[in-house]
Amino acid sequence: MEAQDGAVTIYNSGAVADPKIKNPYSLKVGLAQMLRGGAIVEVTNPDQAKVAEEAGACSVVVSDPPHSSRGGILRMSDPSLVKDVKRAVSIPVMARSRVGHFVEAQILEAIGVDYVDESEYLAFADEDHYVNKHNFRCPFVCGAQTLGDALRRIREGAAVIRTQGDLSGSGNVAQTVRNVRSIMGQIRMLNNMDDDEVFKFSKSIAAPYDLVAQTKQMGRLPVVQFASGGIVTPADVGLMMQLGCDGVFIGSDVFGSPDPYKRVRGIADAVRNYNDPDVLVETSSGLAGLMAGMSLGEDRIEGFVRGGV
Repeated sequence: MEAQDGAVTIYNSGAVADPKIKNPYSLKVGLAQMLRGGAIVEVTNPDQAKVAEEAGACSVVVSDPPHSSRGGILRMSDPSLVKDVKRAVSIPVMARSRVGHFVEAQILEAIGVDYVDESEYLAFADEDHYVNKHNFRCPFVCGAQTLGDALRRIREGAAVIRTQGDLSGSGNVAQTVRNVRSIMGQIRMLNNMDDDEVFKFSKSIAAPYDLVAQTKQMGRLPVVQFASGGIVTPADVGLMMQLGCDGVFIGSDVFGSPDPYKRVRGIADAVRNYNDPDVLVETSSGLAGLMAGMSLGEDRIEGFVRGGV
């Protein structure tokens, strides 16, 4: 696989570097770039997907309703649900597979999803191996909490890195901020290293040297980087974007508010205008009533943790 033999040049002034590149991986990463500057919204039915599309989401990720956890094990969504969502919207549709479960990924690709999210939100199917994403036609999204995690997933073929924070649904953005700052901080350290130090650094984070060197040269991850976990307000969105992310994932709990369209619209506007305080003021105003049910009490947070998500 050519993508594994050398550094993958992806960005050059914000565009795919060389249109002559025929490498399928480069094409997948090029597709992923279309998501930059957007909000990806989790949905549990076609009606929610339509609302997300109308409100300005760049993509939706299909998830089973909370009550259908199938005995406590979170698995790939029902393919019929994914098909229904695909028929309902024209924006890209993602669906989750378990980590290491390449057959679930094959099923999702067979029904025509635009992206497969190899998600740690679900149960792990293989605790030692991730899916070899170079074996698939569609782009993959993978989670990471450190720079080493991210570069290892990119070597495996991930076209989008989801910097993952809290998985419990508590609405606490602190862990996401910590992980984003950690990755950005490691990249800044890398930028100040000489070439000899890069070898040692790549070994210390257990990442491929060519991708570490490319990250140093670019001053960012070689692929699109989104943030996920605890992001529930336009202010949270602006924080993630100003820290250096390319977009955000939003949970399906936005549809529990009285006006989900306004919530999603405000978040989508905040992604596109994260450096404009006037827009952030407008999108953040009047949210108190729309945030009902979003601030979880200790009992509910504890329940999430016990649930093992």
